[in-house]
Amino acid sequence: MEEQNPTTRKQIMTMLRKRGPLNANEIAKQLGISDIAVRRHLNNLERDRVIRSETVRQAMGRPTYVYSLTEYAEDLFPKHYSDITLEFLNDVMALQGPEMIDALFERREARLEQKYKDRLNRIEMPKGADALAARVDELAAIQEERGYMAEWRKAEADGAARFFITEHNCPIHAIAHNYNQACSSELSLFRKVLGAEVEQLECKAKGGQRCVYEVKPKA
Repeated sequence: MEEQNPTTRKQIMTMLRKRGPLNANEIAKQLGISDIAVRRHLNNLERDRVIRSETVRQAMGRPTYVYSLTEYAEDLFPKHYSDITLEFLNDVMALQGPEMIDALFERREARLEQKYKDRLNRIEMPKGADALAARVDELAAIQEERGYMAEWRKAEADGAARFFITEHNCPIHAIAHNYNQACSSELSLFRKVLGAEVEQLECKAKGGQRCVYEVKPKA
């Protein structure tokens, strides 16, 4: 059902970000869905305090409500701090050498591992062969939320299931391009979180069009 489509919420917020205050009818026309569906999303967004409504009187007819983003919505949009982060990493490299760079990425990986495992532990995990699919699905969802434009698919080969996670965007591309530890750390993180064999088939930081990971159950 369209009311349950999580991307509609994101589309509404992006529209308000780009075009400014809009009423429900304008949003519904742009998205090609019903006013009822839009109003349900708007009510939820207003409840979550990421949008606000304001009454606007018109020359003719009843007043209408227009919606705009609040300051709480700011953190829901991608932020690019890679430039200053890269400068800091370059300074650390110059002052303390590559060992400290390795240590920083190891600490980051450990934090993310705990965070991701906590998230996966909260979902209802199916038994048997479907468990890995569920973990891959949740990992892709986490990466999508973090701005990696991630998706996954399942493939069968010789009667055995394997999975492919594709990241179409890299929010830390400038860092990964200069410090390979970012890519190797992500690969290590995926292996630990999924408890599976994971190999990187393509890498944006190394000239690829995207980052692609193949996931297989451990032998």
